[in-house]
Amino acid sequence: MSAGAQAQRIQDLAEFSGVRDNPLVGYGLVVGLDGTGDQTTQAPFTGQSIINLLSQLGVTIPPGTNMQLRNVAAVMVTAQLPPFSRQGQELDVTVSSVGNADSLRGGTLLMSPLKGADGRVYALAQGNVYVGGVGASAAGSSVAINHQAAGRIPNGGIVEQEVPMKLGDVDGSLDLFLKRSDFENARRVVTAINQEFGAPVAAALDGRTVRLQMPADDNSRVTFLARVQGIDVNADRGPSKVIINSRTGSIVLSDTVTLTRAAVAHGNLSIVIDSNPQVSQPGAFSGGDTAVVPDADITVQQEGGALQVLQTSADLMDVVNALNALGASPQDMMSILQALKSSGSLNAELEII
Repeated sequence: MSAGAQAQRIQDLAEFSGVRDNPLVGYGLVVGLDGTGDQTTQAPFTGQSIINLLSQLGVTIPPGTNMQLRNVAAVMVTAQLPPFSRQGQELDVTVSSVGNADSLRGGTLLMSPLKGADGRVYALAQGNVYVGGVGASAAGSSVAINHQAAGRIPNGGIVEQEVPMKLGDVDGSLDLFLKRSDFENARRVVTAINQEFGAPVAAALDGRTVRLQMPADDNSRVTFLARVQGIDVNADRGPSKVIINSRTGSIVLSDTVTLTRAAVAHGNLSIVIDSNPQVSQPGAFSGGDTAVVPDADITVQQEGGALQVLQTSADLMDVVNALNALGASPQDMMSILQALKSSGSLNAELEII
């Protein structure tokens, strides 16, 4: 096995065409809250929703009624519909407040339809909301642990309509999509599949797509795809990368990052401006006015940084030790890495997010 490759199952490297989750979304009401629901004066849609719901249940609310519904919250309900889902299958759903509810703890989601991208209802959601956070308030002070405006309902959704899905085209072919476009990995996947079956059942179309020729029988197709998923491939790890998060100051290096010999000098320049206004007091009976005279002290400090040699490093630990020897902060390290990349000493792609 080469140093830049590692054995992985095709199931971890690729996915079959059309075999995917389908997002569902819906709108609903959570009731039974302990005074932590929406304020209808600021979230009028909550009041409108409860009026519409009660009218469907045969309860008429007189026009102009001011309902203070602090035990009700309007929420958005989301779920993922797995591939090959059947009617009656249960789904986990997530409930998120869309109003100004303080907490959904202890609430119950009323029956809410979940729709797909085509606007059709594919599932119904209902149940008790589980919230991981907790909070308390008294005398103007409050304390909260974790987020309380969102929660989950395990197995709170029931599939009502199936998504039609067919494996493969009319000619019996099915595309296998690599999660990362790479011509070398596509070649290795094709070679491993053909060796497994002893026949040319796989062919690469490009750096991401591998076309498979499947058996005609449904049961044989399932067995065929199961064997394909379990095949081990010595996949290439891809290009070396250094990822810099400019917002948090995080730096991540892949294990194939290398350095060539370079010299780096690092120093900090700080400018401090200290304002010390002075009060000028006139003499007695002079007729003058008291005045404030501005006085500022400006200090420039520069830390010396001698050139330090970074030796050629082919191992990630050697690269880390060489960079740590500079004694730079993460923010300064970002500038050093960009300079090393510009000089050609850093053998990796630099990605800033």
